Amino acid sequence: QVQLVESGGGLVQAGGSLRLSCAASGRTFSINTMGWFRQAPGKEREFVAAISWSGGSTYYADSVKGRFTISRENAKKTVYLQMNSLKTEDTAVHYCTAKTSSNYSDYRPRKYDDWGQGTQVTVSS
Repeated sequence: QVQLVESGGGLVQAGGSLRLSCAASGRTFSINTMGWFRQAPGKEREFVAAISWSGGSTYYADSVKGRFTISRENAKKTVYLQMNSLKTEDTAVHYCTAKTSSNYSDYRPRKYDDWGQGTQVTVSS
């Protein structure tokens, strides 16, 4: 099992930026893909971005493309989500996730194996 701990959430005004971090521990050798999802109140959990752990290939939801950047630092076993030009509709609990599958473009939540506890991102108008 992999343990994931997110940090970096908070309150920001629309147009601002935040960077989320996710540190992985445990059976990290099994990770091939890491990703970020988010869930707003009353809505389903939705895919945000994913990254291939080895090659660094990335995949984004259309709603964040051009504004968010996912990256990883293998030595620190950490993945980041740089969020720029934030909008009020980005307000949600953001979750870090990992899976053994290398299919980083498969954005279905049920295909991910491990999840963090989530970090709140609130964007005010």
